Amino acid sequence: MNKETDLSHSMTHYLLTIHKLKEQRGFARVTDIARELNLTKGSVSTAINNLKKKGLVSEEEDCKFLILTDDGHDEVHKILSTRTLMYYFLKDFLGVEQEVADKDSCEMEHLMSQESIEKLFQFMKNISNDKDAIEKYLDTDSLSLDLTTFSSPQDFIDNQKGDKYLEEK
Repeated sequence: MNKETDLSHSMTHYLLTIHKLKEQRGFARVTDIARELNLTKGSVSTAINNLKKKGLVSEEEDCKFLILTDDGHDEVHKILSTRTLMYYFLKDFLGVEQEVADKDSCEMEHLMSQESIEKLFQFMKNISNDKDAIEKYLDTDSLSLDLTTFSSPQDFIDNQKGDKYLEEK
């Protein structure tokens, strides 16, 4: 991501909400986003216009339904992947409570550099492949997130489908 598309924490929530609404309902409107995020339609409209300028959101032809552009989809997959990695790192590797891991991973999801994400992925994958290390250092005999099936951090990001960790709550 370049400097033009750097995202604030709130912008990531707009992108994730558009993604979620499209997945659940098949459409996303400013009204739906405002309701979902408990914000005014005016503030949502302003934020959406900023995301449009960044090339992450556009409107479907002949209607006011919002869609993520290809760049917007890429950002959502990166955000969800980073959140998922951080959540499981905090929960499984550091032993942080689920609620704290959820809150902290949400706060960090848009702040991490690509280099840090890649290094975190490699570290977690390496440990995932070493059952002795898991038992010795992590106070468990298995991890919740299996990274062994992914060839690279980009493979993990490309295959990110949603908030996988939310399913276990």
